[in-house]
Amino acid sequence: MEKWESTPLIRFFGGKNLLYILGVILFIGLNLFIYSQVSFIFKPIVAFFETIALSVIFTVVVYYLLRPIIGLLEGFRIKRVWGILITLALVSGLITLLIFLIIPFLERQFLSLIEELPEYLMELAYSIDQWIRNSIFANYYNDLFEDLGGTLDQVSDNLSTYVGNTLEGVTSFITTLTNVVIALVTLPFILFYLLKDGEKFPNMLLRIFPPKVRPELLNVFKGIDHQLSAYIQGQIIVSFCIGAMMYVGFLIIGLDYALLLAAIASVTSVVPYLGPMIAITPALIIAIVTSPFMLVKLAIVWTVVQLLEGKFISPQIMGKRLHIHPVTIIFVLLTAGHLFGILGIIVAIPGYAIIKVVVVYMFLWFKRRFNKFAAPDNKYSETE
Repeated sequence: MEKWESTPLIRFFGGKNLLYILGVILFIGLNLFIYSQVSFIFKPIVAFFETIALSVIFTVVVYYLLRPIIGLLEGFRIKRVWGILITLALVSGLITLLIFLIIPFLERQFLSLIEELPEYLMELAYSIDQWIRNSIFANYYNDLFEDLGGTLDQVSDNLSTYVGNTLEGVTSFITTLTNVVIALVTLPFILFYLLKDGEKFPNMLLRIFPPKVRPELLNVFKGIDHQLSAYIQGQIIVSFCIGAMMYVGFLIIGLDYALLLAAIASVTSVVPYLGPMIAITPALIIAIVTSPFMLVKLAIVWTVVQLLEGKFISPQIMGKRLHIHPVTIIFVLLTAGHLFGILGIIVAIPGYAIIKVVVVYMFLWFKRRFNKFAAPDNKYSETE
């Protein structure tokens, strides 16, 4: 037994602790198997976490946005509790102003755009139809779609018929959104205690683990905190800058629904790479239908905004803190969206950053164990 434990491989994996680790893995696997057989028992718990998931995400986002302000007020010798109360009062005032002044205007623009969207789409379809009929592909096109004009008229009639139902669906959506906003009234109370005792949470969590591993876990918590803080604060500032620049640009070129389209661009820019593609779609349809020159002006505005955001704003605000390759981001977004929908797309990048921190620290831990136990017996050393 002692000879078995003295081999480099066994010592690398923990010696006697290897049996304990294997037992824990077996125990976890057994629990997962049992859970798969009686998962219906845990449906209320799953439903509970699904219900509070959005609130928790929103609370964490606001926490990281307000934490620097609380720290700044503490620098002016204002007690933390009073700093939290002052900050929450100012934020509540801004949110109230937003709800009563800006959101109703956006709602009116959104309803108006929904009403006119069928007309925009039909005009776009007719424009494409006429362009193809006068192009070199006209013969092939006419053979395939001899009666496209009549078909488009039928589609237009059907769209007009269903506009009322669409408006009812939009109204229902707005009502649901209003209920969510009302439910979030409880957010300040949760946020207050998170801002007050959030710094103590890592130390409280560390008490669960053995003292020997607490320093390593504290570094992991600090790394996660840094990644979340950098991403959330940077992304919100970048999104606001994009929305402001798009609004000014749309006003300059005279594009309809400037504020609504800029708000869509600001919100969707939270999703890297895919967000701008989603944001440009409604603006592109409106510009094409308005005039070819409007399409050129929209392309200029979009190009200028993307250049400013990519070359100046994002590098200065977010820098290279996440160190995630663009291709990796795209795959992460697509996978998270397929598995968890819109919520998955929102939390995909920060979630990946957290997992990356944990994996990096685990890799460093294994490297130290390898250097301690396996390196002296390595037959392929660098000197050979």
